[in-house]
Amino acid sequence: MLSQKLILGCEEWCTFPDLNIPIIKARVDSGAKTSALHAVNISPFIRDNENWVKFDINPIQNNTRAVKHCEAKLIDKRVVKSSSGYREQRFVIQTEVKIGDDSWTIEMTLTNRDSMGFRMLLGREAMSGRVLVDPEQKYLLDQPSPETIKSFYQGSEEPKSGLRIGLLASNPELYSNKRIMEAGEMRGHEMFFLNIKECYMKLDATKPEIHYRGGKVLDNFDAIIPRIRPSITFYGCALTRQFEALKVFCLNSSAAITQSRDKLYSLQLLLNHGIDIPTTGFANSPLDTDDLIKMVGGSPLIVKLLEGTQGKGVVLAETKKAAESVINAFKSLNVNILVQEFIKEANGKDLRLFVVDGKVVATIQREALPGEFRANIHLGGSASIIKPTIEEKRIAIKAAKAMDLKVAGVDIIRSSKGPLLLEVNSSPGLEGIEGATHKDIAGEMIRAIEKNFKIKTTFKTNE
Repeated sequence: MLSQKLILGCEEWCTFPDLNIPIIKARVDSGAKTSALHAVNISPFIRDNENWVKFDINPIQNNTRAVKHCEAKLIDKRVVKSSSGYREQRFVIQTEVKIGDDSWTIEMTLTNRDSMGFRMLLGREAMSGRVLVDPEQKYLLDQPSPETIKSFYQGSEEPKSGLRIGLLASNPELYSNKRIMEAGEMRGHEMFFLNIKECYMKLDATKPEIHYRGGKVLDNFDAIIPRIRPSITFYGCALTRQFEALKVFCLNSSAAITQSRDKLYSLQLLLNHGIDIPTTGFANSPLDTDDLIKMVGGSPLIVKLLEGTQGKGVVLAETKKAAESVINAFKSLNVNILVQEFIKEANGKDLRLFVVDGKVVATIQREALPGEFRANIHLGGSASIIKPTIEEKRIAIKAAKAMDLKVAGVDIIRSSKGPLLLEVNSSPGLEGIEGATHKDIAGEMIRAIEKNFKIKTTFKTNE
């Protein structure tokens, strides 16, 4: 009967007794089938011959100091499609939820919800037969004060100590940037977002400076993490060089970023280090089109803009006539292009290996949409966990070293000739690979900075 059902607003506060989470705010969403709980550092393990999973959670949004270590019995692994269309495999747990005076057992998937507004999503499967939702109301059962919330997690916060780290980037709301900021704060560092376009510099032989909006002098940073989008490579690298002149440690150097953005030079550099790539041609005149096509084995072939990113400016020409048309069209625009053999047996798949400080920390396989040959996540491609071969890991580490990059996203394609390197990215995105692997890659980047300073940080938890 309706009178027996629990009436909830669109937002409510929950408790998870079995997970020792005293309070967490949930989005009540009957449009979502599955409930989801924010979790990072997710790791399955065996206990008494049963599958369990351990994970960390920051129960309060925008508070990375409050950390809970949780363990739960693993009941399933499930592929879930997010509201944005992204598919990921998630671990599923079963646990008791308490809302107001009512409690019952629900299933929840574990996923990183840093980019979402709520640490908890209560879906309709968990509400079925028990709950009615009034979408115009909030906190019908409880609205704790900020002091009460803080008291639940007292001891989780600690004064900031450690390094002063600047994230040099363009968009503070981007998933990757938010994760890096939170990872640094969680490990006890002071993190500052520095918008590239709001920085300007003073070139001086005795006192070089970098100023920020309002005239603030940026003169006390220990480290900088450059995350420079391709469209502002020139200015972003100039700023990075200026930080280097101030003796600030930069996770990726300006020289490494600059050469990684020059696709032709980077391919030449990789070849000089004995790393195999698909056969590639480069020319500056449409008169060379016919021989250029022959050089790479004929059609079908790939035509790439040297300045393209995230799959943009990449065209598959399936016939010789199409290849000639595309090449000549690009040439008429006075843009630089590469022509590359098409690896048909890859079947729209490639590997992204994330390298941090000379180690492969995570790998995913990216698969293109049906009818599409580009596997980029930004173009709708899907990501799944895959174990790279020893040779693929060796190539990725060697490529990052050849480019002198501490952090690199290395793209490899599997061919009948063996693994071939496609590209090395100096500002690889974190959302796809963290979502698929559940690994704290942002934390690995912070650890690489700590290693440079020979420090080890910890953060308190309130168990």
